[in-house]
Amino acid sequence: MQSTAGLPPSWEVRHSNSKNLPYYFNTSTKESRWEPPSGTDTEALKSYMATHHSSAPIRSPDVPKDGGKIRAAHLLIKHKDSRRPSSWRENEITRTKEEATSTLLGHEARIRSGQASLGDLAMTESDCSSARKKGDLGYFGRGDMQKEFEEAAFAMKPGEVSHVVETASGVHLIERLE
Repeated sequence: MQSTAGLPPSWEVRHSNSKNLPYYFNTSTKESRWEPPSGTDTEALKSYMATHHSSAPIRSPDVPKDGGKIRAAHLLIKHKDSRRPSSWRENEITRTKEEATSTLLGHEARIRSGQASLGDLAMTESDCSSARKKGDLGYFGRGDMQKEFEEAAFAMKPGEVSHVVETASGVHLIERLE
């Protein structure tokens, strides 16, 4: 049975905060892609996108759209089993999840000791395109991010930095900004 978006089972439309564009995510396989998956009802998808993803106002970077949104930055280290094992830093990521976690734990130690800030490390060490903005993801609400990331970010107070958080994208350190 297809979703109201016309997508095959297990597929849903999500929104990329780094590119401010919708993408397609398979909740079973954790695959993500920019193009609709095969088996999509294109007419239903067009209607869905016109209703839910058309002419969305661009949020001001300074003000949340509503009180339910928070602002966070992160440092992402991808590994070979990440949903997209490539980044602006490396075309093909071959490190294991254990190696990625070990690297991230080293960054966490530098942050907690005061040697470096998460934002400064993110600029050179993060595998996310948000690195150019010191890892700042802007404002987001519940349902905008991967579940594990969202739960960690919303559980923190502004100024706090998480321990290692694992998602389909890789391993993260998250700093709640607002």
